[in-house]
Amino acid sequence: MSGTVLLAESAGFCYGVKRAVELAQKTAEETGGCWMLGDLIHNAHVVEDLAARGIRKTEDPGALGAGDTVVIRSHGEVKSVLDGLESRGVRCVNATCPNVCRIQKLVAQAEQEGRQPVIIGEPHHPEVVGVASWCRSALVFDGPEAVNMWLAEDPSHRKIPVTVVAQTTCIRKLFESSWEILKKECTNVKIFDTICNATHKRQTEAADIAGKVDVMVVVGDRKSANTKHLTEICQKSCSRVFQIESADELSREIFQDCGAAGLTAGASTPAGIIKEVYASMSEEIKAAEGMDESFEELLNQSFKTLNTGEKVTGIVTAITPTEVQVDVGAKQAAYIKLSELTDDPTAKAEDIVHVGDEIETYIVRVNDVEGYAELSKKRLDAVKVWENIEQAVEDKTVLEGTVTEENKGGIVVSVKGVRVFVPASQSGQPRGADLSAMVKQKVQLRITEVNRARRRVVGSIRSVADEARKAAQEAVWSSIEVGKHYTGTVKSMTSYGVFVDIGGVDGMVHISELSWSRIKTPSEVCKVGDTLDVYVIAFDPEKHKISLGVKDRTLNPWDVFMNKYSVGDVASVRIVKLMTFGAFAEVVPGVDGLIHISQIADRRIDKPEDVLSEGQIVDAKITAVDEEKKKISLSVRALLTPAAEAVEDAE
Repeated sequence: MSGTVLLAESAGFCYGVKRAVELAQKTAEETGGCWMLGDLIHNAHVVEDLAARGIRKTEDPGALGAGDTVVIRSHGEVKSVLDGLESRGVRCVNATCPNVCRIQKLVAQAEQEGRQPVIIGEPHHPEVVGVASWCRSALVFDGPEAVNMWLAEDPSHRKIPVTVVAQTTCIRKLFESSWEILKKECTNVKIFDTICNATHKRQTEAADIAGKVDVMVVVGDRKSANTKHLTEICQKSCSRVFQIESADELSREIFQDCGAAGLTAGASTPAGIIKEVYASMSEEIKAAEGMDESFEELLNQSFKTLNTGEKVTGIVTAITPTEVQVDVGAKQAAYIKLSELTDDPTAKAEDIVHVGDEIETYIVRVNDVEGYAELSKKRLDAVKVWENIEQAVEDKTVLEGTVTEENKGGIVVSVKGVRVFVPASQSGQPRGADLSAMVKQKVQLRITEVNRARRRVVGSIRSVADEARKAAQEAVWSSIEVGKHYTGTVKSMTSYGVFVDIGGVDGMVHISELSWSRIKTPSEVCKVGDTLDVYVIAFDPEKHKISLGVKDRTLNPWDVFMNKYSVGDVASVRIVKLMTFGAFAEVVPGVDGLIHISQIADRRIDKPEDVLSEGQIVDAKITAVDEEKKKISLSVRALLTPAAEAVEDAE
């Protein structure tokens, strides 16, 4: 591993940052220029680029007025600022990270439920300040010490119902050690793991790489909290950690006595900067090790001997309609015929390679007399593909391919040009399923058998799908908790509810939890394949049962009714049930009122169904409300004979 640079796969833009930048760029294009309130993300290079695109920055919300368009930064904004912008007619494009929006909703919901919101994170960070503004009195702790101090201040704090969330970029150990104290000491605690999955992956990967290298470089803006946390995490595993903003800050001295170096970057660091730093690190490490090649060595390489049947790497120097010229570092001129570049007769050489590309080829023929060498990329590719396929069996590697046809007993998948037969039993489809529907689909599979002599390859889609399903199920069960939200898919329906897949695990939504409205069957509100936002009501890991809900419990139907209607108001109601003594009608979802049989018509009727039918929409007057018993009296008759009613009231 000497002289290498290990680059973290998760380095750079996370989903939320990428979304914010793309949204800002799109808004600037649509409007011809807009505003950002403070830095859109914590990276000066990106902010400068946005300014060049016509996205101006202001720190003063009051400077914006009607007709202005402002992009809200990925960290979110203080609620009072957003309300003020809206009241002044400023168009707000919300680029707040969806994960941050979820935390804002959680603290607001906690306060509505009479609970104390607690945020584990940096008190002065824009994300935390913004989240805290979505309730009146959030507590912000930067770690377990601050939690212990709060508990020691007053013993009564232990009896306060607490809802705990985390800053999206919080170090996981800090969050876990903080909520463990609260869970142990307090009597009523709800915990929501709101650390961004991308953040956790980036931190874990950084720690792993830092433990394997002599020097660790962390790239990111110095104002970025997640970059600072990455640096702190790396320092626990590596003694030489350098946090930089660009390649200009690198020097040869950093890499003295460095066998291998690691590189990661914060969520706000663009790919271009990471690429530049990676290249500079590679050069500096080589220079520090004295790996610069002498002129004599380079001269000797320029006269290397070419032998038929060997692999050789060269640089594409020219492209013609019939061949590609390659500099392989030898006296002979080397070229690849178009027929030896690809099997596709319609392909053009310039669509496959470009001048300056490095290309690995197979030497087909060397003519020293005339001074040229014939090369083949196609033959080398074929050899490498078979080598990779054989290696994939040993390593149990997951490969990707496209289903090309249905075959007797299964399907054929093209993997890098190699035909792989997948038996029907390993297709991942139910027995008897129409396998032709899989044609042209991209699939993942493992190679289970290779016979290179017979050019026979057998694979399994099912093993990959089963493993992915098992991993997804374990992930759900390891993190599930009451109140946690999932985006699920309706898999099946019964008369009493629906089963929803929340990531490899099915949960049950009882019909009573599907809607505040009274429904007879689940099909009234959803169908198989629908996406539902569900939350966990209860779960049993031993029996593998999960009870889910859909109804938004923050919206009390009775409160909705009381805020909307008063006695004497007329409401458009839906008849939901007919009884011998009258009819029940839905006034608002989840709240029914009674229309007594005497109040259904302006004449005497024998039974309610003589006039009304279930599902019918009618106008009715609210004649009485019993707030204590939550009962409502309605009258259709009062609207049909207002004069007669008035006389009766007068009598």
